[in-house]
Amino acid sequence: MLEENMDTAWEKFKNNIPLRRFVVLLLIIACLYEIRAMMNTVLLTFIFTYVIVHLIHLVQRYFPKIPTGLIVAVTYLIILALLYFVVTIYLPMLVGQISKMVKSVMAFYESNESSRLASHVTRYISKGEIVTQAKRVGTFALHTVTNFGSLTIATFMSLILSFFYTIELDRMIEFSKLFVKSGYFKWLFEDIRYFGKKFTNTFGVVLEAQFFIAICNTALTMIGLAFMHMPQIIALGLMVFILSLVPVAGVIISLIPLSIIGYSVGGIRYVIYIFIMIMIIHAIEAYVLNPKFMASKTELPIFYTFLVLLVAEHFWGTWGLIVGVPIFTFLLDVLGIKSAKKSKKKASK
Repeated sequence: MLEENMDTAWEKFKNNIPLRRFVVLLLIIACLYEIRAMMNTVLLTFIFTYVIVHLIHLVQRYFPKIPTGLIVAVTYLIILALLYFVVTIYLPMLVGQISKMVKSVMAFYESNESSRLASHVTRYISKGEIVTQAKRVGTFALHTVTNFGSLTIATFMSLILSFFYTIELDRMIEFSKLFVKSGYFKWLFEDIRYFGKKFTNTFGVVLEAQFFIAICNTALTMIGLAFMHMPQIIALGLMVFILSLVPVAGVIISLIPLSIIGYSVGGIRYVIYIFIMIMIIHAIEAYVLNPKFMASKTELPIFYTFLVLLVAEHFWGTWGLIVGVPIFTFLLDVLGIKSAKKSKKKASK
């Protein structure tokens, strides 16, 4: 009798799709929490794999006879060549420009203008608060330096994993279908596939849109800095690109270090120029790029975007600023509130 009741309850659970998927989602979240130490590798592997798979589909759309393995091999050879170029040429140049940038900031702090500015600031902010914030900045810098090695290893492992996944893409797809055709736990793998498709459609689409926005912001900023004859444009461009991966707030955050460098180079006049330039770029992002790339896919209000960024940064740190909005969009899609929109070509395909 007890076994019959258990079997009946089990069948009811498998047939109750909303409850079943909710339990599977909780299991996935629990598994991700257990492997949180590997989260850098997981996220980077997904990003690299997503980009390479889209590249394969793009090339085969125009040249369908080119095999997948050849596209992947050529792509990773180009990546290796770029990495060699970065390590041997770009990295020493970047280190030199960053050291010059730090020296210019230190020279600004040691100047009389800095003393006068500090006296005005201390009228409204207590010295204890300034010391506290300085300690936080120092701790963040030390934490970033210590994590650089682990992030490098995670990037290297992610490239290897994404290579092995994409080089056998067709075989991986066929092998993964075997799990859905399995016997007793067929429903489990079906739900995992369901969430996988949702995650790819939302996370990937939003991340792709933010990547294009970051490229546009960086290009516009570097053009403006070149017209102002600012030094260390390559280092500043890299900084702007990384900050631009943070939706909406990234361009505004970049105003602070750019203003400091601008003041050390050209005084208050350059600060005004940089402020105007950043406001123009922010307006272009808000009214042109976001509606075209991001808002057309997520339609998230600015308030929700900032709120998600604050909460995601609190729980996941720097990664939260980058993946917070895509994960929030994924949850909205799962809950049936609003889904990210794909292009008509991709949807029809």
